[in-house]
Amino acid sequence: MSPQQQMRLRFAPSPTGFLHVGGARTALFNWLLAKKHNGVFILRIEDTDRSRSSDEMTVAILDGMKWLSLMWDEGPYHQADGFARHKGDALRMLEAGKAYRCFCTQEEVEARKAAAPRDSKEAYHYDRHCLLKVTSEESDRRAKAGEKFAIRFKVTPGKTSWDDAVHGVTEFDNDSVDDFIILRSDGTPIYNLAVVSDDIEHRITHVIRGDDHISNTPKQILIYQALGQEPPTFAHVPMILGPDGKRLSKRHGATAVGEYKDQGILPDAMVNFLALLGWAPGNDEEVLTREEMIERFSLEGINKKSAVFDTAKLEWMNGQYLARMSAEELEPLVREQSPKEVANVPGEWLRELIDLLKIRSRTVTGIAEQIVPYLSDPVVYDHDAVQKQWKNAAEAADRIRKVRDDLPDAAQWNHDELERSLRQLAEREGVGAGKLIHPLRVAVVGNSASPGIFDVMKLLGRDRTLRRINDALAHLEAMK
Repeated sequence: MSPQQQMRLRFAPSPTGFLHVGGARTALFNWLLAKKHNGVFILRIEDTDRSRSSDEMTVAILDGMKWLSLMWDEGPYHQADGFARHKGDALRMLEAGKAYRCFCTQEEVEARKAAAPRDSKEAYHYDRHCLLKVTSEESDRRAKAGEKFAIRFKVTPGKTSWDDAVHGVTEFDNDSVDDFIILRSDGTPIYNLAVVSDDIEHRITHVIRGDDHISNTPKQILIYQALGQEPPTFAHVPMILGPDGKRLSKRHGATAVGEYKDQGILPDAMVNFLALLGWAPGNDEEVLTREEMIERFSLEGINKKSAVFDTAKLEWMNGQYLARMSAEELEPLVREQSPKEVANVPGEWLRELIDLLKIRSRTVTGIAEQIVPYLSDPVVYDHDAVQKQWKNAAEAADRIRKVRDDLPDAAQWNHDELERSLRQLAEREGVGAGKLIHPLRVAVVGNSASPGIFDVMKLLGRDRTLRRINDALAHLEAMK
């Protein structure tokens, strides 16, 4: 790539499934590098496998990219639209002697493999029957007669190497590379031909992709050379592993980006988390803005070792983003994931509640799930909270009753007056404030955990708080 050449990168998912975590990280790394160097980020849908591709999956991939705000500068292109060009490139290599027609059927190839010595069956390569035993004249005659044929790439002796931006110089012995098919007998291209043809067409300068593509790279470099083109810079990123050290899959929980959205993960938190899966920004900072990620991103910062997907770390990071967001920003997200009852809750009241709940939450879903106890009466009492804080029903009732009788009037119903009243009562009773707060909390919200009880009481209002306290006293009376 010359200094004057614009950097061009692409993300090329296959629409045979949803946008998964590994693909999303690949898209992010390409997007970051393009943005850092004022380059172009291209989205290409690799839909040449028509039997497995679907419009539904294409839409899901686009939705996932939009949710993450990884917007493309060009595209989305569709690989299937390039079939004529793919075929033309294959025929050019055929005419140049870089490839040859193969008339062998799959059954014939399998039969020759079965007849091969036992120790060579596992590493069996096509025996070049149509290169060695079919003359060019016979090949032309059979093709003109309408006999079906595939086109195979003719791998030359030697080695194929490249300077990988992550792994350094990587080399393959060409003897280990089969004379691979580039065009099927039905005229459709094989992946390695299509991807090279498309990358040449889109003037791709850098290819960032997963380690699972390394074995394709020597074949693709050979095709670039056969077409007289300079290969792009390759950067192969180590795979993402689950906590058990195995490749991330559904057994580790959600792997599709859309599932994390449904679980209440924020897109900016997800992007930040994905960026740190295999890339180091150069310091100990973990919560980074997109602008900071763009500024610091480099291929040199990508680790050679696989990253481990830690759900707890993702939720922690999501909590950091939640804490930084205003209630106004969170309100529509919370309403979307909350029960139907929330639809009629006034915005100002809900935003005040969100501000209280977000501090203790790791996800938007977590906030939504905590809202219910503040909306519904009568309160549902958590069994464990009752067993712990109301174990002695008579004592708990006595303390809650004293708190009730000492509460300030409506004009003074605010955090400071509520706290002052309770702490003065605790002092008169000769007990710690917690001895009053804990049983009171169960009475007001039904649980032993909540935001600050004085904030909660202020939010609920005097009448509703007193009603809940009286309901709790009746419940405690029945427990005696």
